[in-house]
Amino acid sequence: MILSPEVLTIFILNILFFIFGTIAFFLSVKIYLGWDNESVEQSQYKLEKQSFLTATIIKYIFAIKVPLFLFFIFTLDKISNVLVGAMCGAGVVDATPYGIYLFILKIINLYLFAYWLVLHNEDMKNEKLPFTKMKFGFYSIVYFLFIAELVIEGLMFSSIDIDKMVSCCGTIYSSSSTSYISTIFSLDSTILLVLFYGTFSLIILFYKLKFRYIYAILNILFIIISLITLIAFFGTYIYELPTHYCPFCFLQKDYYYVGYILYTTLFLGTFYGIVIGFIDKSKLEIEKSFKKSLIFNLLYVLIVTVYPVIYFLKNGVWL
Repeated sequence: MILSPEVLTIFILNILFFIFGTIAFFLSVKIYLGWDNESVEQSQYKLEKQSFLTATIIKYIFAIKVPLFLFFIFTLDKISNVLVGAMCGAGVVDATPYGIYLFILKIINLYLFAYWLVLHNEDMKNEKLPFTKMKFGFYSIVYFLFIAELVIEGLMFSSIDIDKMVSCCGTIYSSSSTSYISTIFSLDSTILLVLFYGTFSLIILFYKLKFRYIYAILNILFIIISLITLIAFFGTYIYELPTHYCPFCFLQKDYYYVGYILYTTLFLGTFYGIVIGFIDKSKLEIEKSFKKSLIFNLLYVLIVTVYPVIYFLKNGVWL
């Protein structure tokens, strides 16, 4: 087990998350089962007051979870210094069997909480509160994934053995590795780039056509394709090493923390794109989401594209 100040901070916040998240869960279930917006009984007014309290709790959990996710990544890099063999957060993630599952679950929960927040904002814009039952029913399901994240995070940090040698990112993400992620390195770069720029071109097309459901599906695909191409192709130009495949190292100072910008723009672009297909908004709000999605996705594409172009201009060859 490792107990650095950063890990202790995460543990303390997780305890608070569990307490307040559980309170919000029981209130959400109560509201979902008893909500009737047409009712004028005293119990309905009581539920309305409780709904504002519950929504406030959930909003603050999400408000803390976003910077905490970045702090979690920072913590992984920080404690990699005390693990033998680790050179970045990848070694810490691979140090226990829980790391990769925790990382995936954290990303899924970020999207789910962000969706809840958009649902809540849309609900509060209408005096009839049309999404109240839906948003609290949704949280009642998300709560279990949230608790699973807290438990797995505790298990991961608790099972780290600082005396045990772990693998560095060069071993974990090498083409000779037997891990599942190593199979993507065998994919042809041309195919990856066609998929990447082809999907983005379709995103632009359906942005112009305003087909929001297809646009949302394309953004889901864009997340997967973008992460694969980032690791297998664009990342090698960030590192300027054809054999360096790591989704963590460009989060470090040596690469000007560009990873934080890349992951943030990708998250915002795809989230605004996905949410269009799952919430019925006004035409004005849908148009705003379309524009936000396209701007952030375009920013992501431009940033990753700049690296291979600059490398070619400087060296006259591709990696």
